[in-house]
Amino acid sequence: MPRLNDQVRELLQEYADLINITGGDAFRARAYEKAARAVGGHPGDLAGLDVKGLQQIPGVGKSTAEKVAEYLTTGKITALETLRAEIPSGVREMMAVPSVGPKRALALYRDLGIASVDELAEAIRADRLGEVAGFGERSGEKILHGIELMRQSGGRTLLDEATELAEQLVAALSAVPGCTRCAYAGSLRRMRETVGDIDVLATAADSAPLMAALTELPYVAEVIGSGPTKTSVRTSQGVQVDLRVVPEEDWGAALVYFTGSKAHNIKLRTMAVRAGLKLSEYGLFRADEPAEGKAASKTRSKTGSKAASKAKSNAEAGEKVVSATEEEVYAALGLPWIAPPLREDRGEIEAALRGELPDLVQESDLRGDLHTHTDLTDGLATLEEMIDTAAARGYSYYAVTDHAPDLVMQRMTDEKMLAQREQLRRLADRHKKLRLLHGTELNIGPDGGVDWPPEFLAGFDVCVASVHSHFTAGRDAQTRRLIRACENPYVHVIGHLTTRRIGRRGPIDVDLDAVFAAAARTGTAIEINSSPQRLDLRDEDVLRAKRHGVRFAIDSDAHATPHLAYPRYGIGTAQRGWLTTEDVINTWPWQRLKRFLRKEAQH
Repeated sequence: MPRLNDQVRELLQEYADLINITGGDAFRARAYEKAARAVGGHPGDLAGLDVKGLQQIPGVGKSTAEKVAEYLTTGKITALETLRAEIPSGVREMMAVPSVGPKRALALYRDLGIASVDELAEAIRADRLGEVAGFGERSGEKILHGIELMRQSGGRTLLDEATELAEQLVAALSAVPGCTRCAYAGSLRRMRETVGDIDVLATAADSAPLMAALTELPYVAEVIGSGPTKTSVRTSQGVQVDLRVVPEEDWGAALVYFTGSKAHNIKLRTMAVRAGLKLSEYGLFRADEPAEGKAASKTRSKTGSKAASKAKSNAEAGEKVVSATEEEVYAALGLPWIAPPLREDRGEIEAALRGELPDLVQESDLRGDLHTHTDLTDGLATLEEMIDTAAARGYSYYAVTDHAPDLVMQRMTDEKMLAQREQLRRLADRHKKLRLLHGTELNIGPDGGVDWPPEFLAGFDVCVASVHSHFTAGRDAQTRRLIRACENPYVHVIGHLTTRRIGRRGPIDVDLDAVFAAAARTGTAIEINSSPQRLDLRDEDVLRAKRHGVRFAIDSDAHATPHLAYPRYGIGTAQRGWLTTEDVINTWPWQRLKRFLRKEAQH
């Protein structure tokens, strides 16, 4: 369940898009876009704020505040509903397709009568887009790719939204009398970047109160099915939640079963069979059940729904070996406990058998953040607000890295950047325990060059360099530009390397192995961008980069104070990529990081 601020942000952004698509005032649309970003980045909860309180949020004017207040009171925005009625729902869906957007969606509807994503795909295959002004030779190819991206993510929830919903569910169910344990499992516990549904496990002697509590939650829109051991619901945001209640003594086996990927679980079950055992969600059992065990199972199966799952496990399996904890289940198979993010059948079981599982990096290991923004460019919070929030997180160092001048819309100048540096030095007097680093996020140009000459770059403590343009360049060109950026002695970190936005923009076409080799050779870190919309690098690419000897920075890319909490998601990606603290530069003590950042001295 997205937090209220994010729900309102999406509604205001939709309103801005609809103003654009219906030919409304562009300045007004931009004002609502700005307000959407401001609301999404506001650290406080909107609930309970009136119009005056909402106007205290920078970027939110009276008209916007009134619309938000209306939503908080009634659950809808009348002006938005009015605009929605002017545009067919299929056209609004087309707006969300990468490479389309509001204006193009309207042009397609107006000139070709295309009113759905399916009709758009058919028109592209029939080569009809050339009839509409503004669509070039490659437009159709790009849009088809965008449709594929959107459909791949369809019905899936981003990691941050799924985590927030799951934590709400666990908190609510844990408070139900009789509940002794409750946790989420599935792909969310493995920290996958998107989640199809949410699996929640709980233990209780009587499952009925837990099942009832789930169906009665205010954000549950539909009960898909309900029984003594499993209830499935769909939330108002369309997310399916499956709650399973198991006996306390079967907790560990259920957690193993409902956490691991299909491939991981198959390997575990294969190991069990070879050992003369049977592994299921009910426990690890001897494969051959004595006759007296079968008789006992039949007797217990009559005890009613409260013990249904236990009765089933006893009826269908032999003598139980273990089931109470995950550690016991893994140990009985001859394995140490395997951390959930590793349970993907990527060699973790073999590594466990060899005693070579990595000591995975943890969020608590992070000593600082090396990629953040302020309102000097496209951030929403002041430098002071960002630093105060970073200090509250207990960091020992913190870098502000606002955009450089080649990203023209950010209007950066030498003078602005130098003034920020002076302000940072003054604020350092207030934060004796937090080392403040002045940095920048440079733009990697088409030829691999970056903003500012060497003598200006030498004044920064840390430079992140990222691709922000020319996303469609060919593979060789993209590879050359990134390798050249790695070779720049003033570039310390390559930010969001593939530029992807999950479900909205695919990765650039680049020879990743060549870039990873260059990064390892030049001592350039590769970022794991922790924004849930990016999570770039992907976990698979992190694994590849690690094999090349690459170092990583797990950064928030924060544009508002709440975003400074994003590294929890980057940590999940890092764990899925088998990273340890040795691999991650911003887990290192300052003196070691300082030596790494003296990259130019090594050239």
